[in-house]
Amino acid sequence: MKINAVDLFCGVGGLTCGVQQAGINVIAGYDIDPRSQFAYEFNNNARFILKDIKKIDSKEITNLFPDDTDIKVLMGCAPCQPFSTYSHKYKNNENTLQKMDLLDYFGKQIGYVQPDIVSMENVPQMVNEKVFDKFIQILNDNNYLIDYKVVFAPDYGVPQKRKRLLLLASKLGEIKLIPAQFNKDNYPTLRDTIGNLPKLKAGDTDLSDPLHRSRNISELNMKRIKQSKPGGTWRDWDEELLLEAYKKKSGASFGSVYGRLEWDKPANTITTQFPGIGNGRFGHPDQDRALSLREGAMLQTFPRDYLFTQPELGGNYPIAQVALQIGNAVPPKLGEVIGNSILKHLEKIK
Repeated sequence: MKINAVDLFCGVGGLTCGVQQAGINVIAGYDIDPRSQFAYEFNNNARFILKDIKKIDSKEITNLFPDDTDIKVLMGCAPCQPFSTYSHKYKNNENTLQKMDLLDYFGKQIGYVQPDIVSMENVPQMVNEKVFDKFIQILNDNNYLIDYKVVFAPDYGVPQKRKRLLLLASKLGEIKLIPAQFNKDNYPTLRDTIGNLPKLKAGDTDLSDPLHRSRNISELNMKRIKQSKPGGTWRDWDEELLLEAYKKKSGASFGSVYGRLEWDKPANTITTQFPGIGNGRFGHPDQDRALSLREGAMLQTFPRDYLFTQPELGGNYPIAQVALQIGNAVPPKLGEVIGNSILKHLEKIK
């Protein structure tokens, strides 16, 4: 069978990368951010189409599939910030409201394309939203059998304590996510993932890999991280280093801020803010700095040689831009799980 897929909201290609690693051909990815094009096309055998999903006409995606396609797959991860716990307080913000309807447009494309298989990945909070109920209704109305669940990413080989919603739907029969591949006794750890990378000082870039680059930190924050213990909190610091907010009762809720990660456990969830030690538990276990961009990418399970910017730029690019692309990506390992689940499903229905 010739299986071809199209990736909506593709970003720098995390989902495409993983699905291709599973052995499924991805024809193209759509995204509205032109800064993602280099990484998407350079690292993946697929075309990047710069376009807002709201402006894709009714036949465009269908026409991308070659005539000899046996199985059409439409997949994607609609921007999830509007549904995250962190963004909940911005729910009535105009920009947030505009993003919340993107899943509706995903559903509209399903109606146009009528793919054999659909896959959607998002934050767990999505299942509580009306837009998700509408998405499920669209799938039901178009005769799909559906399976979705919230997974703990280490169960599937992602070395971070991340929960994600994975959905699969098929017109061909019952489809299921493959069983978990790991458990708490053999979860991939920080050490397994980044333990062999060269040492790095805050503010430096590794000469052999421009992405192994760490953000500089202030003198005060250097004192703080020197007093931080792996898995500890700001309570390990001398009192003069404490922020005023931490001295109040409400400060108890900031337990992981400025924290160091632990070598022999999965990392905390890699967010778009991972290069900063003040944004979560993103401190290196024994080097006095936050995670480098390469470390964040590897914890997201991108291949070690995945390029996010043109080589000629070297380290001359905004750290925040690349961190945003890495943190917003679908971990390729979860993409591979989705791809393998689709292949397993197709084996059963042959």
